[in-house]
Amino acid sequence: MVVSYTREHVYRHPWHRVTAAAWRKFTDPAARAATGSLAHILDVHTLSRDVDPVSGRLRAVRAIAGRTPPPPLLLRGLLSLSSGGGDVVVLCVERTDVDAPARDMRVDSRNATLRGLVDVEERCSYAPHPERPDEWTLCRQETTIRCAPLAAVAPARVAEVVERRCAERFTQNADKGREVVERICADLAAEQDGIQEEPR
Repeated sequence: MVVSYTREHVYRHPWHRVTAAAWRKFTDPAARAATGSLAHILDVHTLSRDVDPVSGRLRAVRAIAGRTPPPPLLLRGLLSLSSGGGDVVVLCVERTDVDAPARDMRVDSRNATLRGLVDVEERCSYAPHPERPDEWTLCRQETTIRCAPLAAVAPARVAEVVERRCAERFTQNADKGREVVERICADLAAEQDGIQEEPR
């Protein structure tokens, strides 16, 4: 079973501002606060980071731990969770490739845990908008959710329900992430305007 979808979003900010905001979204204190949009993110660790001095290309790998809502009852048994349920902690690995001279940023994310049951892969690209390349940025998100066959323990409709719930949850989280990036972009723009307006 596979669910795939593609979404696009236009940020009305230049590429350098959007990519800086996207890089900061998981570590933004306001977003990670108890009532913040990304309160489900528990921790972020940079595993590796490399900048090519010739090309200026940045490659980084981060591990992101986050809470997911309690899974369906059947999956709780498969995951050996307590009978009371509760949130499940999932670890994702995010690989980022930034080509600053070409104004191209690509982020590939994949869950590292629970892949035997649900495998989620997300690819995001950030590029100057074709109509207003110096002012706007086009973000394209492609997500694929694969649910492992559960035929031995459940009917196919259970896998469909799991995939649908995962797709709904990832869509909600993507919307929250976009809101955070938009807010950080606005903060960066205000900060830049403030610096430019200071008397010399």
